[in-house]
Amino acid sequence: MIVSNWRKALLPILLSVVLLFSACSSKEPSKYAQVQKDTTGRGAPVAVAKNAEAGGDFNKFFPEGSAGYARVFSQEKKGFAEAKLNKGGKNVAVLSISDTSSVPGTAKKYEKSISKLNNYPLLDEPAVKSTGVLVNNRFQVKVASRDPSFTAEDRQLWLQKFNLGGLSTLK
Repeated sequence: MIVSNWRKALLPILLSVVLLFSACSSKEPSKYAQVQKDTTGRGAPVAVAKNAEAGGDFNKFFPEGSAGYARVFSQEKKGFAEAKLNKGGKNVAVLSISDTSSVPGTAKKYEKSISKLNNYPLLDEPAVKSTGVLVNNRFQVKVASRDPSFTAEDRQLWLQKFNLGGLSTLK
């Protein structure tokens, strides 16, 4: 009987010690803590510029699917619209239009472009398998390969299918 009472008294003491040590130990900060602080603090940059074009306004400038390719819109938000290009049930490329007023550095990278498509600066980024044009120094139209069979030549061909002239009329 004495042994039984001893065990009953020991259990709360052990629990108290465990709680004391776990409460007093220091936690390592989350790897996202600084990002959270930077993006929610005062003076943090706005995620999307107020003057950014509505994503739905871009849809009419995307090319239709053709020659076995199906275009499927996949994302639309203020300043951005995206469609997947599928062939044979497989995603081979992503087509997108973005308003660079929210990310000014994006337009800046086209300043060094020596290639043109319909008088718009053309930029091929082989490392990320994407090709884009900048319309009116504001709207980036981009085609990114998702399958090795979709080449740089295919990306340029699909860029030509966008209604770049129509997109240039947006203010």
